[in-house]
Amino acid sequence: MATTPQFDDLRALFINCTLKRSPEPSHTQGLMDASVALMRANGVSVDTIRFIDHDVATGVYPDMREHGWPTDAWPDEIWPLVEASDILVIGGPIWLGDNGSVTRKLIERLYAMSGELNEQGQYVYYGKTGGAIITGNEDGVKHCATSILYSLQHIGYTIPPGADAGWIGEVGPGPSYLDPGSGGPENEFTNRNTTFMTYNLLNVARLLKDAGGFPAIGNSRAAWNDGERYGFVPNPEHR
Repeated sequence: MATTPQFDDLRALFINCTLKRSPEPSHTQGLMDASVALMRANGVSVDTIRFIDHDVATGVYPDMREHGWPTDAWPDEIWPLVEASDILVIGGPIWLGDNGSVTRKLIERLYAMSGELNEQGQYVYYGKTGGAIITGNEDGVKHCATSILYSLQHIGYTIPPGADAGWIGEVGPGPSYLDPGSGGPENEFTNRNTTFMTYNLLNVARLLKDAGGFPAIGNSRAAWNDGERYGFVPNPEHR
């Protein structure tokens, strides 16, 4: 009989990319909280951030104060939490069928750090897992999740199966996730996907943690910079 995995040494970070500043209610946060509660019930240390509440500069450098911005909360307030977390879940709304501007801003700042290396000489996000949560009143859940999850895997995150969950109400004006009578919190499909996403993130994070991270075989940027080519031979037919 298989033993139940333990997750109490894992850290997760949920970043809500709502366009609303606190304390205005966020429907995205409502759905994210369901996943947060599951993780905490499993002993995971969870941090939550509403990205728009922080004075994060726009750009694709690690510290935009070095590029003309007077302030930038990213390097001191956000990045340390991202770096310390085994799991990152990005949540956000759908606007005009796509991710909102705050979500894209977060992706750009994550990308800004993608050239940093971990202790094995790999890109810094290797060994971490990522997921996405989407809410809205118009079509686009899968499109938005696709964009987020592609971006995360491209910079080094491992994406488990079923790593996204979402809810949309009737297309057009109407109740949002937390509104009375919306049906969102009771939606079987959304609740199942949110649960599966949460445990898939936990399970893959557990596997990676137990393995000491993502295997450093043929993917060390530090070794590549030192001339290691891992057996790669340029196409001899190339002229």
